Amino acid sequence: MKRLLTALLIPICTATYAQQLGTLSVEKIMRDPKWIGVAPSNFRWSDDNRKLYFNWNPDNTDRDELFAITPSNIKPAKVSIDEQRAFIPENGDWNKSRTTKLYEKNGDLFMLDLKTGKTRRLTSTTERESNPAFNIDGSKVIFTRSENLYSLNLNTGELVQITNFTHSAANAAMAQSGAGRRSGGARTSREPMLSGNEQDRWLKAEQLELFDIIKVRDKDRKLDSIENKEFEYKGLKEIGLGDQLLSSVTLSPDGRFVTYTLVKLATDAKRVNVPNYVTASGYTEDIPNRTKVGAAQNSYEAYVFDTRKDSVYRISTAGIPGIKDIPAYFKDYPKELEQFTKRNEDRKLNIRGVQWSPDGKYAVMMITAQDNKDRWIMKLDPATGGLSPLDREHNDAWVGGPGAYELGWLDNTHIYFESEDSGYAHIYTADVTNGKKKQITNGKWEVQTLQLSNDKKTFYFTANIEHPGITHFYRMPVTGGEPVKLTTMKGTNAVTLSPDEKWLAIDYAYTNKPHELYIQDNKPGAKPVQVTNSLTDEFKSYRWRDPQMVTFKNRYGSDVYAHLYLPAKIDPAKPAVIFVHGAGYLQNVTYGWSDHYFREYMFNNMLADNGYTVLDIDYSGSAGYGRDWRTAIYRHMGGKDLTDQVDGVKMLVDKYGVNPKHVGMYGGSYGGFMTLMAMFTEPDVFAAGAAIRSVTDWAHYNHGYTSDILNEPFTDEKAYRASSPIYFADGLKGNLLMLHGMIDQNVNYQDIVRLSQKLIELHKENWSLASYPVEDHGFVQPSSWTDEYKRIYKLFEENLKGK
Repeated sequence: MKRLLTALLIPICTATYAQQLGTLSVEKIMRDPKWIGVAPSNFRWSDDNRKLYFNWNPDNTDRDELFAITPSNIKPAKVSIDEQRAFIPENGDWNKSRTTKLYEKNGDLFMLDLKTGKTRRLTSTTERESNPAFNIDGSKVIFTRSENLYSLNLNTGELVQITNFTHSAANAAMAQSGAGRRSGGARTSREPMLSGNEQDRWLKAEQLELFDIIKVRDKDRKLDSIENKEFEYKGLKEIGLGDQLLSSVTLSPDGRFVTYTLVKLATDAKRVNVPNYVTASGYTEDIPNRTKVGAAQNSYEAYVFDTRKDSVYRISTAGIPGIKDIPAYFKDYPKELEQFTKRNEDRKLNIRGVQWSPDGKYAVMMITAQDNKDRWIMKLDPATGGLSPLDREHNDAWVGGPGAYELGWLDNTHIYFESEDSGYAHIYTADVTNGKKKQITNGKWEVQTLQLSNDKKTFYFTANIEHPGITHFYRMPVTGGEPVKLTTMKGTNAVTLSPDEKWLAIDYAYTNKPHELYIQDNKPGAKPVQVTNSLTDEFKSYRWRDPQMVTFKNRYGSDVYAHLYLPAKIDPAKPAVIFVHGAGYLQNVTYGWSDHYFREYMFNNMLADNGYTVLDIDYSGSAGYGRDWRTAIYRHMGGKDLTDQVDGVKMLVDKYGVNPKHVGMYGGSYGGFMTLMAMFTEPDVFAAGAAIRSVTDWAHYNHGYTSDILNEPFTDEKAYRASSPIYFADGLKGNLLMLHGMIDQNVNYQDIVRLSQKLIELHKENWSLASYPVEDHGFVQPSSWTDEYKRIYKLFEENLKGK
């Protein structure tokens, strides 16, 4: 993803002036972000480890271009079109010795010999072949074509079709019940019709008794039938899918078992249409959009096709531990709890694909409850379709955190995965032969990314061990031990490891320094060497603040981390502004550059330049601080996350002399929601608020995000009423500015319209709405950004300084 660093060119009188930013203003900050410089992105190594490729735009042209360096020559050079055409895709499958790579390109299959650099084409068809993988001994390529699995023998060239999935409705029931008919198994014209009544059967018996010729013909018919069966072509078993979607098709390494999942789409789920008013046609056009929380969800069933027995059977989920558990929040709804208890139903599941051990003797799969209270890792007996548990992670709120769905094999008998079982996301291993589990990493920090070495003896991972806001790259043996830190620069370090694991490509950033590329030997203490220099002279001409990293105790006794921007000269009104980051589950208070909120970072600098004290808080629900902090907002958004903001204001008043009557708040998306809740439920704390692209009623947001935190509106109405600003609008006292894109496909414009109508009906006058006709959730046009933040700045100037 392109990472732009900030905003619209100001008039240029001289070359010298063009390089000096001078006094910050909204117009300068909110220009096309290229004025800051364009950071490098999308790092990938060549398969032979000779080059590191990345996107970059050092000249601030219309588009990024592809550059490359080598470990021995770090001067970036543009990559030619011819070289790009010859690119081998990054994804693919390696043989055990990592000398040969299978990959798909433009719908055909190829094989790269790493030693010679030569490529062998395996298919050239009009149909698309995909997902190529070596079989257990490397002699065959297993791949997918038109939903079916095929095997290509690399030595003989023999092509064998393994599965025969069809979307025939007639065969669907037979496939699911384990029955089925082979192609070529239809009744022939010489087979007798079955008699329909006793009279017909009596007449047939009489004919056989009276006439020898009938006896001869009957004997011939039976002999013909036996002979026909001997010569009958036995085609592939048809596995009917009906109207269901096929997914996660895997073949066991020994070629015997095919596992797959069928997905029944929730076709009756109603979707929102977003009206688009500014169109090329001149007519209003609807943009098809998402469903709302509580809409019917897809259902999943997993199956095994035993090719040796020529039979299909369903993987049984009935014995999963806790499959019938009723979520704890139902204790608040006694009648519904009684009904659920009587029904004694299995919970609905999401089923992920099967993963086979390298030798094919064992198989595991990850299954999650659709209510997301449980995540199971199950061992599959493919011969029976039975499951046995290896790990269950339960959370009365919801299972999540970094690496929540990480799962892989260390060897033929051990798997690895991540879990928040200890309270923080850590690495675990399990022995599938006896179920013994071992925690590999431990501490009050998170494993945020995880990678297994080529020889499967070492874990490489990113973690915030030193400080919640500092990430480094580490390695440690898969058996456990002390993590070895490989990166050294204070800030955020995102590493792309070379295929031979000799080099680290480091995407490094600091609080007031946007991302740059560094390269380093994969050795502890090795010196990182800077490759790119992306920032413009104009951006560098301003002394951007390195905000103080502060902590304060909230009312529950927990440490809250925040960025504090102090003015060189505080305004006589002693005003303060609280910035609230969006996304809910996001970490913004780090020692790294804020990718999501770099504009707000600059706006906070501008506010501080003009006498405001600014506080940016990683409130309850933010990422980076473990399970309990992540789920602290369960069933009450606008609860602990908001009281953290109020406690932050108290800290500013007590410690930094802020005037408690001159405090404002602003934020977008979740931050906009928080601003509404602050203005409605804490009106004596916040005198003014700017709510950008805000959720106003969680019952109208999407299912995937909302149902984790608030369950569903029709099962947990109390949570939605406690968390939705529209129910508290009557509490508004201060001045509220709302800003929203009219083609917002994330938080629909309908949200802000409904709240506006509520404010009208409540006879509130101290609010306004700015609408942006061409903007989606993430604004794009500099003119929209500029208009938006000029209004926000004016709101604060008028209400927090009395201007």
